[in-house]
Amino acid sequence: MSTEDAATTASPWTAPTARRATGGTLDATVRVPGSKSITNRAYVLAALSTGATLVREPLDSRDARLMLGALAALGAGAEHTSDGVRVSPLTPGSGDAAVTLGNAGTVARFTPALAALGERTVHFDGDAAIRRRPLSPLLGALRELGADIRDDGGEPGAPPFTVRGHGGLTGGEVDLDSSASSQFLSALLLAAPAFERGVTVRLVGTVPSEPHIAMTLDMLRRFGAAPERSGREVHVPPATLTLTEYTVEPDLSTAAPFVAAPLVAGGTVRIAGWPRETTQPGDWLRSLVAELGGEAVFERAADGSDLLRVTGDGVLAGRELDLHEVGELTPVVAAMLCFADGPSRISGVAHLRGHETDRLAALATELTALGGDVTETDDGLVITPAPLHAGMFHTYDDHRLVMAGAVLGLRVPGIGVENPATVGKTFPGFVDAWHTMLDRG
Repeated sequence: MSTEDAATTASPWTAPTARRATGGTLDATVRVPGSKSITNRAYVLAALSTGATLVREPLDSRDARLMLGALAALGAGAEHTSDGVRVSPLTPGSGDAAVTLGNAGTVARFTPALAALGERTVHFDGDAAIRRRPLSPLLGALRELGADIRDDGGEPGAPPFTVRGHGGLTGGEVDLDSSASSQFLSALLLAAPAFERGVTVRLVGTVPSEPHIAMTLDMLRRFGAAPERSGREVHVPPATLTLTEYTVEPDLSTAAPFVAAPLVAGGTVRIAGWPRETTQPGDWLRSLVAELGGEAVFERAADGSDLLRVTGDGVLAGRELDLHEVGELTPVVAAMLCFADGPSRISGVAHLRGHETDRLAALATELTALGGDVTETDDGLVITPAPLHAGMFHTYDDHRLVMAGAVLGLRVPGIGVENPATVGKTFPGFVDAWHTMLDRG
């Protein structure tokens, strides 16, 4: 079976081991696909614009396809071209429509407000996992802003639910608890230019992943809106959005296992296209590399583009890391720290219990089952290095756990990664790219 076949079935994948033990070191250049966070935000803003927008170098994955499917159900068009995806604006419509959410948090959170702008009756539902992911604070805020949202027999404030569009939303002021997900705030801000009065959001509680909020505000400005933030209040006035084309950056969070590889196995990996300036939270990986004893520097590729060269010697320092702003990197970071020279603590990521799975419980369970010494805290993990052994690393339909399993396999022969196909959420070609990196090392 080819590696691509392995990635498209539910069969376990045996994560390959680096040749470090025989004196080999990594020496490879990797290109990761476009950012999921940026791609889906760009699609939403394009659908709210007055003309068509060509989204260049977008991610092509399950989540991105689900977003395009949702926008199509709401009346937007999408034309796949050799240059990217050309998204045309939402159009008025009537009757019933259905949005399939899968387990895509951005789709579940970014599209209900769009449904309220039209005149359709839109039914939302998805995988069993999405019904467990937090959504209630956002739906409550949308109701306060005038949206007609009705529960459809499941848990209140969770899929399945129905949005009955009445031709638009007045908007205004609203309090929002976005502590469970920064996507709640982003969802209101992205749709706000189409509200009659825009929106002013007063934040209640802490907000995880501030970089994702910065990303949303930056993209709103690029499309022609004028968001303003003052402390715990964010205001987006009504605006006419328009942008002819937008280029998506590589996904720096998806690059995390490739950044980790030389630190864990030794050698050098170059990440093509790494932006020198970005709002992506994954850019924090550059500082983590230095903190753990490696080197991350920019270089110019032969074609003049930027790349990030990461070099390590396989020796990692134990650290205390607050990952509140970069929580999605936790699975890969936790896998790395299992090979550190001393204990480590990850904190600030209690919100990970509401992601694709309870990531803290999953990591503690799976790493411990392989011989690790990993315990949960209220907001993170304590990792005490211990010899790991072969075994099955269960992934709970979570793409970031597949990536964590791959990192473990670099040093531990016989790590079976359950259902590698789930990585198609953000990087359908991950398994092949991982093998190619190691084949060149």
